Amino acid sequence: MTTSDRDRALDAFLDRAGWAAAERHPLAGDASTRRYVRLVDGAQTAMLMDAPSGAEAPACPPDASPEERKALGYNAEARLAGPNLTAFAGLSDALCERGFSAPSVLASDLEHGFLLLEDLGDALFARLLPDQMHEGSLYAAAVDTLAAIYRSSFPDAVEAGGQSWPLQAYDATALMAEADLFVEWFLGRHAGVTLSEAALDEWRAIWTRAFGRLENCPPGLVLRDYHAENLIYLPERKGEASVGLLDFQDALIGHPAYDLVSLLEDARRNVDRKLAVPLKARFVERAGLRDAAGFDAAYAVLGAQRNAKILGIFVRLAVRDGKARYLDMLPRVARHFAGDIQHPALMELNLWIKAHAGAVLLEAHK
Repeated sequence: MTTSDRDRALDAFLDRAGWAAAERHPLAGDASTRRYVRLVDGAQTAMLMDAPSGAEAPACPPDASPEERKALGYNAEARLAGPNLTAFAGLSDALCERGFSAPSVLASDLEHGFLLLEDLGDALFARLLPDQMHEGSLYAAAVDTLAAIYRSSFPDAVEAGGQSWPLQAYDATALMAEADLFVEWFLGRHAGVTLSEAALDEWRAIWTRAFGRLENCPPGLVLRDYHAENLIYLPERKGEASVGLLDFQDALIGHPAYDLVSLLEDARRNVDRKLAVPLKARFVERAGLRDAAGFDAAYAVLGAQRNAKILGIFVRLAVRDGKARYLDMLPRVARHFAGDIQHPALMELNLWIKAHAGAVLLEAHK
């Protein structure tokens, strides 16, 4: 579809939805291929999501083998939804039905990649902290919402617009594909390190053993990008609904420590280190988990895995996509990673990093 064809399709969508006369105010973009536009029509506002279908590699078919996923590309390997709006719309409905504050879907054109969403406002956690809100209070609310999501049951697939989107497992193939971004982009393109086949095999074998630590509690819905830039404070709503959720289309079923790591080991802002221990304990208690030590080990494994992934993604955004500002965040993420691998559960990985990837430890000291 050409740009002019897409513009006409968008105009037709907004006309059908009753928002043709609204003013359009584009929001600043980030790492996503999606585009957001705030619509203003008098006292009413709504949010337009524009996700062109050809902007990313295809998503993962439910029955694809690891080999087939690799052939399809990174989105399929890592089980990302990409531009598939059935995932966002279906998950939004499922979350709202369970009392959580995802943006309600007001209108949709899944074929062309348009959603009209409830506007949850601008009170992002990241904007409120530290001057307008107490960090501990906001983060406690986010932890309580996360625990409530974990306690909730979700179907095997969500529905939207007559289409279905499966909630698949956050499996070892997806976890490894993400961790390998560290090797390809951070080591290979940023640090100039080329690993031997033996070292790469050892890297993957270490992670495979580490992923065995993720079986200590039942899996739950993992939103995969739960942090201060994606959470909105909604003080007029009560309990878990006071935390607005913006980014969840890539959700899978996996270990609950992943989203807590996303929140507390934020790549974009420094979270008070004194909050980590009590908030982890709060989550374990609110989520109804019994094995605190096992959860702590899983938290370290997923912290290291997520931060390895982000180190790779940020270099990829800078090198491939020309978004050099992401390099400024590498030291913070490297510090998170260096801290995670101090856990006894990751002794093998710690030794491997010292032998083959000391550049990340140097990055952590910048």
